[in-house]
Amino acid sequence: MLEKFTEKAINVVTEAQNQAKLMQNVSVQPEHFLLALVKQARGISLNVFRTYKVDFQTLQKVVEEKLRFEKSSKIFTAPPFSKASKELLKRASDIAEKSSNQNILYEHIFLAVLHDKNSYISRILEKFNFDVYKTKDLISRLVQRKVKRVLHPESYDSAKLPSELLDTKNLLSGSKEVFDRALSKLSASNYEILGTEQIISSILEDKDSELTKILSENGINSESFDKKLKELTTRQDEFEDKQIIFTPNAFLAMNNAIECAKELGSSVVTPTHLILGILKSKKGIAYNIFKQLGVSEILLEKEIVRPIENQMPEAMTIMKLAKEEARRIGRNTVGTEMFLLGIISEGNGIGYQVLNELEVTIKDARAAVEDIIGYGDDYFDTEITFTDRAKKVLEEAWKLAKTRNEPKIESSHLLYAITNFPDCVAMKVLEQLGADVVEIKQGIILEKQRSEK
Repeated sequence: MLEKFTEKAINVVTEAQNQAKLMQNVSVQPEHFLLALVKQARGISLNVFRTYKVDFQTLQKVVEEKLRFEKSSKIFTAPPFSKASKELLKRASDIAEKSSNQNILYEHIFLAVLHDKNSYISRILEKFNFDVYKTKDLISRLVQRKVKRVLHPESYDSAKLPSELLDTKNLLSGSKEVFDRALSKLSASNYEILGTEQIISSILEDKDSELTKILSENGINSESFDKKLKELTTRQDEFEDKQIIFTPNAFLAMNNAIECAKELGSSVVTPTHLILGILKSKKGIAYNIFKQLGVSEILLEKEIVRPIENQMPEAMTIMKLAKEEARRIGRNTVGTEMFLLGIISEGNGIGYQVLNELEVTIKDARAAVEDIIGYGDDYFDTEITFTDRAKKVLEEAWKLAKTRNEPKIESSHLLYAITNFPDCVAMKVLEQLGADVVEIKQGIILEKQRSEK
């Protein structure tokens, strides 16, 4: 049965077993599930428990007192489920099926616990003046809204991302000095293919840059890095003319650098993005030296990104808001519709102004998004990723900014890029709200002209 449970629901089952073990009970009882629900509560469920002042520590003492006769001197590694608990899990499955959910959610277990008649649960909840009927109604309505649509409509994009070679011009435009020094290092060392180690060594040579100072504060300087580098063996590879040829790990890091630049709202790749690309790849000589130097990649990344955040680039703000919108409806995937919500939530850019003129509000847009893609299972501890179509829209926005020689990606570039993909979810949302492609594009052009005057 557990194969149908979402990860959050499985966590409740596991926590119930853990509570039974901690209390040395002979089996897992429905009361242990109540404890697990409180401990794992998030969002609306957490607010419900807080409303009735049901805190975990107090509840744990009450449950332990009620189940004191269930104790055993024998210690179970994994206490078995009682008959009542098995019935509870079956009830959760039945509730899920009746509510048209393919998966069993946290909320289904919550409802199953509230319906339980064979345990102390109702009497325990009475101690907290807990309104069972009101809560059942609230959670039931929440479950109906969360009919699972496991796959995002853009998860398998019919317009696949092209398998293009890395465009070195994109890199040289913002990091020319770094790559000039890196190529000189290749000649001096008799290496022929550029690796991550030459790139880092070249970045560290710029002693006066803010980035170098941040790296130095984190234990990465020319001396420490080069010392580790000399301990490594050499390589033999190939390098021709002025076309940069990268090692596989450097190639991955450079692609990651371009992705970081886009997400941080820059239309050029700078040394900052190169460092972030190497950290994101988690591979290669440079990354391994970072680890040997005891660098915390999480802290380093935060320190590198902080100055950019202080400048609050428009596109970076939109990306952050888009991820928050995804989390709000329990998804770990950002599609074009989240970009759209991010543009509206940002509230200042040209993209927002155009949509505001067309009376596209955040409330209506959210409702349309929820109607099209549905809710996830509220479990988003994993990294938030972009759909293929969202990546293509971001790529299109990046190209628009570069074509117009604008250093930053703005909401206008993102919104214009969205209109170039008529099949994307964002456009379906806009069409549902009565916004026309021609109106949007014309609005962007007019607003740009006004802003430039």
